[in-house]
Amino acid sequence: MQNDTRTSCLKRLNRIEGQVRGLSKMIEDNRYCIDIVTQVAAVRAALKRVEEEVLRDHVAHCVEHAIRSGDADEQRRKVAELIDVLGRVKG
Repeated sequence: MQNDTRTSCLKRLNRIEGQVRGLSKMIEDNRYCIDIVTQVAAVRAALKRVEEEVLRDHVAHCVEHAIRSGDADEQRRKVAELIDVLGRVKG
């Protein structure tokens, strides 16, 4: 993973960690259910953005490196790996 992506993802994850702690506090305080669900959706959306950023970095660097290498086996492995993870992410 590239340094700028790593830094960005870590910042996002630290914010998400705070959001999750806030969710725990909301539940402890017996807050309104819809407010809790709204915050859960916000955390899920934030995690989705991290996931997309990591996948974008993977394609831009790892998959691109395999393509440039000219190694057909490595290219197939990277594409198969990407298809597999996208299937899990979408499913």
